[in-house]
Amino acid sequence: MIDESSAVLPLWMLISATFGFMLGEALGGQGRIRKYLEQANDDLREQLQQGRPDESKLSEELSRQSRTLDEIHRYLLPVTKGPEEPTL
Repeated sequence: MIDESSAVLPLWMLISATFGFMLGEALGGQGRIRKYLEQANDDLREQLQQGRPDESKLSEELSRQSRTLDEIHRYLLPVTKGPEEPTL
């Protein structure tokens, strides 16, 4: 007859191999995802550093826009005020 202990041993080996495979796949997948995300973060940091404008250029552009708005306001104010005395 078949000994019960010899039938149980292959079953436990199969269960432990399956558990080990699932654990390895889960941890390996997390490692791949982490490496991909770290690479994506590094790429985004490089793009940010390359795309960042100089502060001096930015302040010059803001002052130019401010002067343009002041000039528009200076020409627009007399037009929107209208004449001081109503005409009859």
